[in-house]
Amino acid sequence: MATTLSPLALMVRKLETHAVLDDGDRKALLALPYTLRTFEPSSYLVREGDAPDQCAVLLSGFAYRQKLTGAGMRQIVSLHIPGEPLDFQHLFLDVADHNVQTLTRAEIATIPRSALRELARNRAAISNAIFVNTLVEGSIFREWILNIGRRDARSRLAHFLCEFAIRLDMQGLTGADGYELPMSQEQLGDALGLTAVHVNRTIKSLEADGLIGRNRRRISFPQWDALRELADFSSRYLHLAQQTS
Repeated sequence: MATTLSPLALMVRKLETHAVLDDGDRKALLALPYTLRTFEPSSYLVREGDAPDQCAVLLSGFAYRQKLTGAGMRQIVSLHIPGEPLDFQHLFLDVADHNVQTLTRAEIATIPRSALRELARNRAAISNAIFVNTLVEGSIFREWILNIGRRDARSRLAHFLCEFAIRLDMQGLTGADGYELPMSQEQLGDALGLTAVHVNRTIKSLEADGLIGRNRRRISFPQWDALRELADFSSRYLHLAQQTS
């Protein structure tokens, strides 16, 4: 008889990227109660000021965190891929200080905050995995600040494309010919601190130099090493090796 893979297996795989879990930990995570829902693009999963009682795991599609100024200007502060928990911080913080929205059509598993919190209290390895995952998110935030604040437009975009490729590859979501970039040029601009027009010019510049290939939204990397050099990209901040203690 075929075994049905739990939707939460993607979350377990993500946690094990950075931390060691044993069979008991995996079974306990897979036994968590959850509800599956499908959301259309631009749906709000978390709103600033909410008091969330669920923790969401992205199963398919893409999502992003964003903050708004008082005048309504948007800054995208992170991008999330399938398998990633979207709000571990709400296990410990009672009020959301930012918004989380779907970037594409997405399937989400929501886990009651109380159930996941209780599991973290009772199993040290799972608590450690959640803590390390949150620290890695913080490391990525720091790199994004550096990217926006101190790199020029070409390096900024190149760095974003390199990071996205590595993170997708970690979850087994890239192909031999690159990946589908799920963001519009306006959304890229909101993530990189650039106008949509500047993003368009920069993409064309990278393509003209042979550093990327494009087929509609599909991005390939004919000169990966050269693109990494332009981006000043090191994967150290992604902490790809498991933390063993």
